[in-house]
Amino acid sequence: MTNQIFWPTGNPAPSNRGEGRAGDNLYSNTLLALNAQTGKMNWYFQFTKHDEHDWDATEIPVMIDVEKPDSGGKQLIAQANRNGFFYVIDRANGKLISANPYGKTTWSDTKDAYGRPVANKAASPTLEGHTVCPGALGTTNFMAPAFDQQTALFYVTARDQCDIFSTAPQPYEAGHAYYGSAYFPSEEAEPFRGFLKAIDPQTGEIKWKFEHTSPTWSGVLATAGGLVFTGDAEGNFIALDAAAGKPLWHFQMGGAVYAAPIAFAVDGKEYVAIAAGSAVYAFGLP
Repeated sequence: MTNQIFWPTGNPAPSNRGEGRAGDNLYSNTLLALNAQTGKMNWYFQFTKHDEHDWDATEIPVMIDVEKPDSGGKQLIAQANRNGFFYVIDRANGKLISANPYGKTTWSDTKDAYGRPVANKAASPTLEGHTVCPGALGTTNFMAPAFDQQTALFYVTARDQCDIFSTAPQPYEAGHAYYGSAYFPSEEAEPFRGFLKAIDPQTGEIKWKFEHTSPTWSGVLATAGGLVFTGDAEGNFIALDAAAGKPLWHFQMGGAVYAAPIAFAVDGKEYVAIAAGSAVYAFGLP
């Protein structure tokens, strides 16, 4: 136990225009580690410095304990970030263990001495506009990921989608969106694709992926029974083999899924439930 509260933060403003806010813009796009008793910051890790693409860091971080006989194990925290990189951090001290792309990324092709992705010059929005991957919606977003201790895999809903980012001055006006940019899907990067991906946190390798018919917003649930549950934009509730990614079952619910599945038990009977459209569905497990 590290006795810490982990707090991911949002993006700076204007979200898609860097002029007028020089520097890294701390503590935006950052994971803060706070002392649980005092609130004092122990350490921080900034995923995207000087963000110009609305890549906040509010995706759900997941704590992972790795047992190693020779070292007694490590306490890690992992996040599939909106900017297209999967980060693994030592949660005791904030040291970066690894940062690997898990979707289509063009904004960074180098890393600094600490292994952190560095933005290239072509990433910044321009007046004329140009394509950057991922787009403003990110490689993932608010969708809940999951970690399975049995398979030692991290599961996340991901997408390959790129946007054209153009920029122009925008005055701040209270109560109005403050983007400083226009962005829209890039035709040169089509087709847009959605996936459920299984990532090995110790290597950053994508062990398997299940492709949806279109990008989806559903979260993920991993169970002790060796299953992973998720939904899709067409209203399907899907169960897959957690180790291999093979789809085993699906049920059509008639409404797009924007929620994460949950598991619960009543009087010893196990259930899974999920919201789709305007309805909530519950299913009994054998």
